[in-house]
Amino acid sequence: MKMMPLALTLHAPQTVMVSSSPIYLLPTSSLQNRTSFRAFCSSVSPETIHSEGSKAEYKPGILDHFFLNSFRDKLVKEVGWDSEKPGYGGLIELAKALMMNSRSNSHTKDAAVRILKSLFPPLLLELYKILIAPIDGGKVAAMMVARVTVLTCQWLMGTCKVNSVDLPDGTSCNSGVFVERCKYLEESKCVGICINTCKLPTQSFFKDYMGVPLLMEPNFSDYSCQFKFGVSPPLPEDDDTLKEPCLDVCPIANKRREIQRNVDVMKCPKA
Repeated sequence: MKMMPLALTLHAPQTVMVSSSPIYLLPTSSLQNRTSFRAFCSSVSPETIHSEGSKAEYKPGILDHFFLNSFRDKLVKEVGWDSEKPGYGGLIELAKALMMNSRSNSHTKDAAVRILKSLFPPLLLELYKILIAPIDGGKVAAMMVARVTVLTCQWLMGTCKVNSVDLPDGTSCNSGVFVERCKYLEESKCVGICINTCKLPTQSFFKDYMGVPLLMEPNFSDYSCQFKFGVSPPLPEDDDTLKEPCLDVCPIANKRREIQRNVDVMKCPKA
């Protein structure tokens, strides 16, 4: 929420069992053809990830439970189905269903953007884009959303903090958010879910509906993630994140190996 981060609560979104994770095939409405960019894959071993140390723990509070439930409700409406699992584990199953239900990565991204939009009163987004985003070349808006992200999205991502990032004009600004070890990526164990339900839709949401450029840089070796508000992402064909390999522990890839033993398992199932 990849807020699915402020995109998951402003962006909402316990342990996913790799061996038993189902693939959900739900009915979808027909869509017009759209250009999509997909993640290609060779494996990253789980040993690389776990060698970086244990994940940073974040203990959710009352508001965090509210954010999770609100985001989950919106996700259920979009997917048309709800998981029997409670809490965060159920949210991860819904995110998997959203991706597997989609005919393309573009469809998944558009659905995630709709979820993020539905978390805000429409007038609030419009006013922010018109009145706040232009101030001081966008720096004020970028710093504001960075702080709100930290305040409202740790239930989704885990421990994170505001940090300084370099802007395109050569200056630096405290408009970054560093996620120490993303819970959403760690629990989903899927590069495709990270890219198509979090990174790409969150970047689009902030730029298109709040007027704030955003570059998200997930690290699939240690599960950290750097948000750079005020920095535009590269073109899809130039974004190395979209060429990242699948994780060895990906439950979707493992399920696919069981069903289709003769397929190229080096490619992401969503590629």
